[in-house]
Amino acid sequence: MAGRVRLRGCRGEVGGARPGGGQGHGVTALGDRYDGASYGRPLDDETVALRLPDPSLMGAGGSVSASAASVASSATPATPGGRAARRKAAKRRGGRHGGGAPEAGTPSSASGPRAPLSRVEARKQARARKSSPAVVASRAIGEVFITTGVLMLLFVTYQLWWTNVRAHAQAGQEASSLQQDWASGKRAPGTFSPGQGFAILHIPKLDVVVPIAEGVSNKKVLDKGMVGHYGESPLKTAMPDAKTGNFALAGHRNTHGEPFRYINRLQAGDEVVVETQDTYYVYKMTSMLPVTSPSNTTVINPVPAGSGFTGPGRYITLTTCTPEFTSKYRLIVWGKMVEVRPRSKGKPDALVS
Repeated sequence: MAGRVRLRGCRGEVGGARPGGGQGHGVTALGDRYDGASYGRPLDDETVALRLPDPSLMGAGGSVSASAASVASSATPATPGGRAARRKAAKRRGGRHGGGAPEAGTPSSASGPRAPLSRVEARKQARARKSSPAVVASRAIGEVFITTGVLMLLFVTYQLWWTNVRAHAQAGQEASSLQQDWASGKRAPGTFSPGQGFAILHIPKLDVVVPIAEGVSNKKVLDKGMVGHYGESPLKTAMPDAKTGNFALAGHRNTHGEPFRYINRLQAGDEVVVETQDTYYVYKMTSMLPVTSPSNTTVINPVPAGSGFTGPGRYITLTTCTPEFTSKYRLIVWGKMVEVRPRSKGKPDALVS
């Protein structure tokens, strides 16, 4: 229409900014231009009403000048297409109903849920997360070492602690059984079968009280915390009641009750007592052989070699392993009988003091 500018819009889209910060279409940019450049008073945000243009911008006949129209048209390019296209364009610019541009620091829609990965991308990520053969091998070796270490620790605990606990209990039970049988007369002196207890060894200096059983079998005697008598051929030795001979005993130095652990501390003159059903046999230590071969059986001869004894007598020999926690060599301690005391006369001085 000649002499007028035809403004088109709907629902408050004409002129100025729309409620919420969005912009209209078409002549909205022209209204913005008029708002910022021409109008002397601010827009009415409540009504978004039309405003009278500045007379300086009006051309002849009251129409908007061509220069103002060109400024308005160059300010915001027109969106091609119909109303639906313009709405989509408005949404991209910030929303049709006041979306506006996102502020700084506000996460954009790109940071939302990610699109599903393709099959190729998923496979690549799975391969990247998968451990290499070297890593798998190192983990397996590490687990083997840890397991081995734990098993070794358990074995050492069993050997050094639990075997002693169990052997002390078994030896204590055997000693009590012996004393009860002696008191009731159930056991008579004589020949004893392998593994059978028949006496009790006392070493007062070391606070050792341990039963003596026939034989030196680990399973039947020594591992049960008892001391074994060399009573079987070819290493058969005399009994304490023999007129002459060497009463030889063996015992563990470590683990399984370790009754002979500290016999290396015995000195000449220290007393050792063998208690039987009707007699106490008292010996005094005379000499020691710190190290010898396990095959040196002459140390338990009737007159033991290296003991310093020169003729037959009533002797005692204690044998055990050395160094500690090994069985490479043997430690030997010898003694000589100094007293035979019937039980009817009471305990010897070595057990009373």
